[in-house]
Amino acid sequence: MKLRSSSWFDTPEYYGFSRKAWLRSEGLGRHIFDGKPFIGICNSWSELTNCNINLKQLAEAVKRGIWAAGGVPFEFPTMSLGEMFMKPTTMLYRNLMAMDVEESIRANPIDGVVLLCGCDKTVPAQLMGAISADLPAIVVTAGPMLSGLWRDQKIGAGSDGRKLFDQYRAGRITTEEWVEIEGCIARSAGTCTVMGTASTMAAITEAIGLALPGNAAIPAPDSRRLELAERSGFRIVEMAREDLRPSKIVTREAIENAVTLDMAIGGSTNAVVHLLAIAGRARVPFHLDEFETISEKTPCLVNVKPSGEYLMEDFFAAGGVPAVMRRLLPLLNRDCLTVTGRTIGANFADAECWNDAVIRPVENPLSRQGGTVILRGNLAPKGAVFKQTAASPHLMRHTGKAYVFETYKQMLAEIDRPDLPVDETTILVMKNSGPKGAPGFPEWGFIPLPRVLVERGIKDAVRISDARMSGTSFGTVVLHVAPESAVGGPLALVRTGDEITLDVPARSLNVHLPADEMERRQAEFQPPPPHYTRGFGKLFLDHVTQADQGCDFDFLAG
Repeated sequence: MKLRSSSWFDTPEYYGFSRKAWLRSEGLGRHIFDGKPFIGICNSWSELTNCNINLKQLAEAVKRGIWAAGGVPFEFPTMSLGEMFMKPTTMLYRNLMAMDVEESIRANPIDGVVLLCGCDKTVPAQLMGAISADLPAIVVTAGPMLSGLWRDQKIGAGSDGRKLFDQYRAGRITTEEWVEIEGCIARSAGTCTVMGTASTMAAITEAIGLALPGNAAIPAPDSRRLELAERSGFRIVEMAREDLRPSKIVTREAIENAVTLDMAIGGSTNAVVHLLAIAGRARVPFHLDEFETISEKTPCLVNVKPSGEYLMEDFFAAGGVPAVMRRLLPLLNRDCLTVTGRTIGANFADAECWNDAVIRPVENPLSRQGGTVILRGNLAPKGAVFKQTAASPHLMRHTGKAYVFETYKQMLAEIDRPDLPVDETTILVMKNSGPKGAPGFPEWGFIPLPRVLVERGIKDAVRISDARMSGTSFGTVVLHVAPESAVGGPLALVRTGDEITLDVPARSLNVHLPADEMERRQAEFQPPPPHYTRGFGKLFLDHVTQADQGCDFDFLAG
């Protein structure tokens, strides 16, 4: 097979010579042009992305594998998205990073690519870009960090941090203790050690067939992650020679497998919007309601925070994604091809589970249905997302009066008011937090409990917004309400005092307003002024799709 890279070098024009000369200026010998596949290593390492800080070391391991297989590695950087640091949100830049990845792959003389990613949006961004470029690609993620340790407690970054923060707000944890926690909740490189978005997307990548089995859960500092990176480097050279592209792997059946796995692990609600975008890039028709269809028949098996009680280290020791996939095989499309060159069925048929408390048997699931469900009603005609495995059972059917925050800024200014007129029945509503309204669809949906409720020992309340929330978050939280309020969706019409009913078993979300009153309020609606009038921000506002369509740019979806 003629390699794609040869068209850069094996040409009679002057530039064939000059391109070879320029590569040799890097100290590479003439032998690299003897039919060896050129392999790109797409590295999202950055000191501003703490989750990805070990990718520099992983890149060296990948290079060893590429050289051993007879390929030539070329590491190149792309934009990196640090969830903790970027404002207003990394989601504003997911599509920009995907464009960076796609064009970097397409424009350069490479025959295959290893995608190095970790933090939440870096995984879907690299997948989206690589799927659009459609050259042989394999994913290596950073891996979860080590479990936090505070005194005698194992604590998970994100999920436990939020619980401890409420105790700090209520005065049950001192400032000195809070500083102690700060220093030990995240004690190594890697992604959050709960089933947050990063771990969810790593697991989904494995289930969809674009990473080697076992990739998702190996802890970041574990030497076995380096060994897996080396094997991935070796394998991508073989894939380049086989011309095994994402278009042969990311099929409708593979997307169904990814959603099934997501439901079984109690994955992040963010997986919904990312999988819709990934399906769009792969030209696979896939709709929001199909998540609900799969959820209804898929048990939640993984007992990991925030849906359960264990952490990602425990999940890895119990067998990780391979153990879950084996238990799900009757529900999976087993003939789907993967980066190994083998099928899903062949990859996972012999996987073992070493701890049934962490990865439950199908007969004894954490929940009879998947972690995420889709709600509809007059508040969410195009759908809303709800994580039932992380919600409070007593609030799954709830009617209460709304207390409305028009903006995130207003919520921050009021949430600790000692006279905030709310109680345990109140439904907190926040508007203007969606793709266009925020802008960028930030993780604002986990509205903090008002201090007046925290001080009374109340641990949860119904919260509704058109925002996302971190995959490490928990509680009775309705998210991704579509259409969003900033474009005139029904959420924009809700006012403080309106009665709302959440009925998760019925999959419904409704405000109790007569149709003529909603029409009157709709006629009065005025959209907020645009946040950007130039640059990438304007491009985003002009072309981003709504949550139910994956929030990709309309001109990038397949």
